[in-house]
Amino acid sequence: MEILIKTMELLRYKYHFGGYIHAKAIPGASPYLVERLGKLVDRMSANIELPTDEGLKILAPQKDMSKPLKIMEIVKKSRNKNFVPAGQSTQMIIGASQETDLDIMNKSSSLYSRFNLKRVFYSAYIPVNQDKMLPSLNIPPLKRENRLYQMDWLLRYYNFKVNDILDINNPNLNLLVDPKASWALNHLEEFPKEINKASYTELLKVPGIGVTSAKRIIKSRRYYRLDFLDLKKMGVVLKRAKYFITCNHKFALNSSFLNKNFIEANLSLLDKEENQDKTYQLELFHE
Repeated sequence: MEILIKTMELLRYKYHFGGYIHAKAIPGASPYLVERLGKLVDRMSANIELPTDEGLKILAPQKDMSKPLKIMEIVKKSRNKNFVPAGQSTQMIIGASQETDLDIMNKSSSLYSRFNLKRVFYSAYIPVNQDKMLPSLNIPPLKRENRLYQMDWLLRYYNFKVNDILDINNPNLNLLVDPKASWALNHLEEFPKEINKASYTELLKVPGIGVTSAKRIIKSRRYYRLDFLDLKKMGVVLKRAKYFITCNHKFALNSSFLNKNFIEANLSLLDKEENQDKTYQLELFHE
C-alpha cells in the first residue's frame, strides 16, 4: 500500500496528472493507509476474489474475506468530495467454485446495499493449470459472465430484485435468453403492456426497452399517441419488445403466435445472432 501511495503521489504531485485513477487497495492494510490512498484516487476497489467464504477457504485458504470488507467499510465511512469521489468497487471470480448464480447475485446485492458500491465486476474462471480442486467447465464461462453482468444491470437500474429472477428452484440464469427476457417469459400474464398507458416502472420490465427509451416514451406521449415507428425512432429494440407490447391496443405480430415457446425460440435465436463472435471477458475499465 505504501508503494501504491508513493506511485499516486508521483502521478498527482510531481507529474500533475489530474485524470481518473482507479486503485486496488491491499486487503489487510491499515485504515491510515486506506485514508491516504483514498485522497489520491478517484475510485478504489478491494477484491473479495470469490463469492463466498466457503469457496475462498477451499481455493485460497490464505485469504480472509473479512479484510476486503473492512476496507469497504472504511471507504464508506470516509467518503466526501475529496475522498474516492467515483466510489468503490470489487471483483469476484465466478465458476472456480460451486456457487450458483443465485449465490453470486445475493452476494452482489448485499454488497451494493451494505457498502454503496458503484460496481461489482465478474471475472469468468478460465483454467490455466490442472488441480483436483478446480472444476471442469460445464458452462461456457464468458457466456455466464455476460449473463451475470446483465442481471447486475437489472438490479442497479431497472428496479429488479434478485428473487424476481432467481430462486432456490431456479438458481442459475438462462443461457439462451437474457435475464429480463427470461423474467418476462415466466410472467407472460403481466403482458402485453400498452405503450401509451404503461407506467415508467412497467416499461422498464419490457425486453428491448431501456432506461433512456422508457423516459422518451413517457415524455413523448404527453403530446401524441405513439406507434411502433415512433418506438423505433426512440431506440426501442422492437425485435425484442414486439412480443410484449401493444401500440394503441394493437400487436406488431399476429397474437395467435405469442406463446412462450414461440417467443423464447425467437429471442434465443436473436441473442445468438447479436452475440456471435462478440463474447469477450470484461475488464476493469468496461463500464
